[in-house]
Amino acid sequence: MDAARLNMNFPPLRQVLSCTDSASDHYALGAMYEQGQVALRDYEKAAELYRSAADQGYAPAQYALGRMSSAGQGVPKDIGEAVNWYRSAADQGYAPAQYALGRMYVAGNGVPRDDAEAAKWMREAALQDHADAQNELGVMYERGVGVVQNHVEAVTWYRKAADQNHAAAENNLGFMCERGRGVPQNDAEAVTWYRKAADQDHAAAQNNLGFMYQCGRGLARDEAEACKWIRKAADQGFAIAQNNLGFMYERGRGVAQDFDNAAAWYRKAADQGYAHAQNNLGVMYETGQGVAQDYTEARKWFRLAAEQRFAVAQYNLGVMCENGQGGPKDLAEAHRWFDAAAEQHNASAQFSLGVLYERGLGVTQDYAVAVSWYRVAADYGDPGAQLNLGVMYFYGRGVPQDYVEAHKWLNLAASRFPGSEAAKRAQAIRNRDVVARKMTRSQIAEAQRLAREWKAR
Repeated sequence: MDAARLNMNFPPLRQVLSCTDSASDHYALGAMYEQGQVALRDYEKAAELYRSAADQGYAPAQYALGRMSSAGQGVPKDIGEAVNWYRSAADQGYAPAQYALGRMYVAGNGVPRDDAEAAKWMREAALQDHADAQNELGVMYERGVGVVQNHVEAVTWYRKAADQNHAAAENNLGFMCERGRGVPQNDAEAVTWYRKAADQDHAAAQNNLGFMYQCGRGLARDEAEACKWIRKAADQGFAIAQNNLGFMYERGRGVAQDFDNAAAWYRKAADQGYAHAQNNLGVMYETGQGVAQDYTEARKWFRLAAEQRFAVAQYNLGVMCENGQGGPKDLAEAHRWFDAAAEQHNASAQFSLGVLYERGLGVTQDYAVAVSWYRVAADYGDPGAQLNLGVMYFYGRGVPQDYVEAHKWLNLAASRFPGSEAAKRAQAIRNRDVVARKMTRSQIAEAQRLAREWKAR
């Protein structure tokens, strides 16, 4: 229906105003102009009518005028003015305005950021069954933002919102059930809530439901079904799901293996700044899978993820700096990135730092420091670090010579190298046997006992 015919169904503005000057009628007519129900959408007329009602103290109109001030619709954009209108309505107990004011305090938008003040207004709105506020208050309790962290209280508020079919709250409640936070751990219950939200097209819930299908948690494992749900989320532009779908194409999980599709989905997520995907796309460029091999591009993507403190990417970037791939060889830069990843307990980076110090690459050679890094990585189960630590004990480099410790670590290394690293496993076995020839039977038995009792951190 065209605008002229649509307008014929409503009396002219002057006629309406001549009939009543009530704030509620001004507000209702303003809403018609804002939504384009009177004629073509007219924000200026809507704002004029809202202001007339707001000046009479009508809370819904004050809230509406706050919205328009915040968006710059019908009035100049003015965040401070938006806050003032929200506050006027919130002080009258109008829940949408209380929620909006709480959001302003969460973001520090038009007011200084104040998590406690945000929580206060969220609670006021939540107590009036405002579902968005109930969910937001649940998030604040879950994370301890503006309130003392309390997972039971978080679940309480998530459930109130979820009972109103609030999709984000349903997803959050599913997460709490999955992790056993504030409720007993229950995968089946988590699946129930994820599905409720996923059926409302909530992207995070679709991704989470896909994850549960992929792992067979709370329902029968079904990778094709996992891929279906993850794809739904990915098609909505949800970066985590786009990365996960890329992984499924890369590994052939639930779909035929397809490196081109894997790289394409990684790129979609990487372009949104998602660090995991940036690292994965870097790996594709490094290996030439799904894209032409390009070390410069690999190094670029690793750096983008590394600068977001993604430990695996920090390690990968360190390796490229160490080897001079995709840019100049720079051992100092390699050390910096290995150190950054090692601080986040990345065992491969810890092992690499040990190598740099053992060999004096970009740093002053220091066997004791090398041993300290090998030990940390070995305790996390890195077989390369266990192999090198065993050798250090055998020769007494950086530690007192100790054949029992050498045998223990070499034995562990031999048992932990995967089949793809058969040569290193054979090296660990040869070194262990060399050590054993210098040991008594009781020493060997002691070393074997220590290896059996060892547990990774």
